[in-house]
Amino acid sequence: MRIGEYAPGGAIDRLRTNHSQNDRVVVEAEDDELFRTEARVLQELGIGKPMIAEAAGLARQNGTTIEQELLSSGWILAENYYAGLARLLRLEFIDRLNPELIHDSDVLDTQLIETKVLKLQYLPQHAHAIVPQARQIPALQARLAARPDLREQLLITTPAEMRRAIWERGAQRRVKQSVNTLFERDPDVSARIVLLGKQGFIAGVAVTALAAGILANANVLLVAHIFVSLFYLASMLIRFMALTKPVPRFNLRTADGDPLPVYTVMVGLYREAAVAEQLITCLKRLNWPVSKLDIKLVCEADDRETIAALTAQALGTQFEIIEVPPARPRTKPKALNYALASARGELLAVYDAEDRPHPDQLREAYATFRASPDDVVCLQAPLIIANARDSWISAAFALEYSALFRMLLPMLALMRLPMPLGGTSNHFKTSILKETGGWDPHNVTEDADLGMRLYRRGYRCGVLSSQTLEDAPVTAATWLHQRTRWFKGWLQTWLVLMRDPALLMREMGPAGFAVFQLLIAGMLLSALAHPWMLFFISAALLDLAERNSAKDLVH
Repeated sequence: MRIGEYAPGGAIDRLRTNHSQNDRVVVEAEDDELFRTEARVLQELGIGKPMIAEAAGLARQNGTTIEQELLSSGWILAENYYAGLARLLRLEFIDRLNPELIHDSDVLDTQLIETKVLKLQYLPQHAHAIVPQARQIPALQARLAARPDLREQLLITTPAEMRRAIWERGAQRRVKQSVNTLFERDPDVSARIVLLGKQGFIAGVAVTALAAGILANANVLLVAHIFVSLFYLASMLIRFMALTKPVPRFNLRTADGDPLPVYTVMVGLYREAAVAEQLITCLKRLNWPVSKLDIKLVCEADDRETIAALTAQALGTQFEIIEVPPARPRTKPKALNYALASARGELLAVYDAEDRPHPDQLREAYATFRASPDDVVCLQAPLIIANARDSWISAAFALEYSALFRMLLPMLALMRLPMPLGGTSNHFKTSILKETGGWDPHNVTEDADLGMRLYRRGYRCGVLSSQTLEDAPVTAATWLHQRTRWFKGWLQTWLVLMRDPALLMREMGPAGFAVFQLLIAGMLLSALAHPWMLFFISAALLDLAERNSAKDLVH
């Protein structure tokens, strides 16, 4: 087990209850008409009372139904269960829907969130595919008895099959929306066009004026030197300030007896077959009711190796593999946007394929959201490097991440200042994420961009203390590729936000605007300034050495 890895099993084992506790809950549920109806139907299907009792206890605890708990636990197979309901209702069961029979529109995507009924076109007899619930069976039986002709217009399928057909039918529409929605809704915040003509003109004039000024007057170089040095110093000071702020503490407190909401977890994967087993193992350890988990494994449709590796993991009903049609740009934010329409959770977390989140991280995020002001819509979990001893590069990464996620970001959250999010382990209020347009598919550091865009809209971000483990690059080539992409994304973000500096100042306020410049522009400028700072320091040392040599000669 590597440094900081979690022990086998996970916190989920602590939530298991025994039969005697569940039997007591079922007795209490006998007063509930819906539970009685559901239990009666399930018994008609041949499901044993002990299994129903176990599921009923979980349903009471989680605010779900007995049916949901039976299916999500894997105690019964969805195909067998819905085929049984079809026999009970004397309706046709179909295990394969033809997507061509579905009319595609934006409204169709609502069935990805709550799979119930789907109208089928061009069929002379069957007009609707349905996914009935056990609690609805008596009412459906009465309806069919009163209207026998409806039997020719209804067929039953499984939720997974209905979602598969819907995904396939609307694939091209959704991929276009995932690429174009943010740009069409608000082009001023999209990186589809990074550098506007006006910005290019101003940059050209500024560079030309600076070069001409340096050639004409040496004092211009001195002024530039002083400006860069002060900016560099300010960027360092904001990090030193983080040393004075308290580190957040682990928070799991929630209201007693309050059922947990559905939590969506999205993982973008591309050529990640090697870590598929590790990923699924870690996601299964999450301390959250399985019936309230909605895990989206978002893959490129032509990445068959990764899809095959995931399928081989015997995924539970909480998992769904979403295949994104090939389209440019091939970026993680585009893939996440594609899957966002299907997110069922009130809250949503984003992880990378190689991440190992703390089992209790979802619990802490839920508790933190409940304890925070309403305008806190995103939480960042700290990223911890697990392979710090593998090379000096990974060791440097570990130090950098420790300063960023344990010190700087908590300080910014405490002071309600703009936060450049990390690219993973972000937790969102799903409705706000959708309202703000999701991620920018053209920005390669979509996390930093989204953090700033949320701040501009009046929202704030917070932090968690439960970590996510990941591995850092161990070779210079991998480090350089990753760091180059980061700098490209930070430059995209800065250029997009600085299209209208006066508007940005009004939306962020003076403090927020200054922090944005120090964090985003500061990282860019410091990278460019490092060689010059080394040059100036070296020049000063050489000059000092020459003066000392001259003094020695005089003496």
